[in-house]
Amino acid sequence: MSDLQHKFVDTNGIRMHYVEQGAGPLVVLCHGWPESWYSWRHQIPALAAAGFRVVAPDQRGYGQSDAPAPIESYNILNLVGDIVGLVNSLGVESAVIVGHDWGAPVAWNSVLLRPDIFRAIALLSVPYFPRGAMRPTDGMKALAGDQHFYQLYFQEPGKVEKELDADPRRSMAMVLYSASGDAPRDGEFSFLFPKTKKFIETGTVPAKLPPWLTEADLDFFAGEFKRAGFRGGINWYRNADRNWELTPFLDGAKLRQPAVFAAGEHDVVGKMIPGGYELAGAFTPNLKKKVIIPGAGHWVQQERPNEINQVLIEFMKSL
Repeated sequence: MSDLQHKFVDTNGIRMHYVEQGAGPLVVLCHGWPESWYSWRHQIPALAAAGFRVVAPDQRGYGQSDAPAPIESYNILNLVGDIVGLVNSLGVESAVIVGHDWGAPVAWNSVLLRPDIFRAIALLSVPYFPRGAMRPTDGMKALAGDQHFYQLYFQEPGKVEKELDADPRRSMAMVLYSASGDAPRDGEFSFLFPKTKKFIETGTVPAKLPPWLTEADLDFFAGEFKRAGFRGGINWYRNADRNWELTPFLDGAKLRQPAVFAAGEHDVVGKMIPGGYELAGAFTPNLKKKVIIPGAGHWVQQERPNEINQVLIEFMKSL
């Protein structure tokens, strides 16, 4: 089987780093926050071995890809434009797109805006739900009440990245462990926290890493954020209202491509969205399968790689 190749492409005004492996129909893997192409380390070889050409970029603001300074350059139309440019550069006509966490909105907006390119979609952790009537930060304020909601906390430029940049390895250990299925239920990451606390104080740094995360994995993630800083990825959150303002034409849009959804039983996202994972499929008429993995948390493709690989390969082979 072909080895993992590191490549760069100029797309939508940025230089983007991506990894590629395999030959066959194209699959694009979009990571979330705070991650990189590396969060797909278990899927890339498995999908390549199953007969697919797999491409996993460091998205805008992450890893070895460019991180433009202006906050507004991280709006959803740019994030989709980056992926479209990447696919066009590969000389193929169509692709299946997979998104985890923040990568899920990138994936579903890619599918909604360019159905001519993206023929099917897999969403991990975050189910598709259409643009709503309420400005996102107003919804967040209603949810937060008299507490901090982490996405609102992230809105102030310079604040949370300073906390996270101080010790990237500790920050990554805390975020990865606390949002996983291995964190004790009373020590898991909460998306709401008291106003007396900083975000960096809301999770647990484990004495011993969970079995799915090695010291080498943590070193890799920490090294990427040491180089790139956390600001680029955090800027995605600072475009929540801008994305809403840019996309009124997507009001109530249904996702009609063949789709699959998978998440961990203990994923905090399921608690954050009203209706949680029951929603998956409500706006996706062609949802082929929904899988909730017992015991897993937010980093489902890292925590339960075999189950996720099986879901993805079965879905892609059925297309």
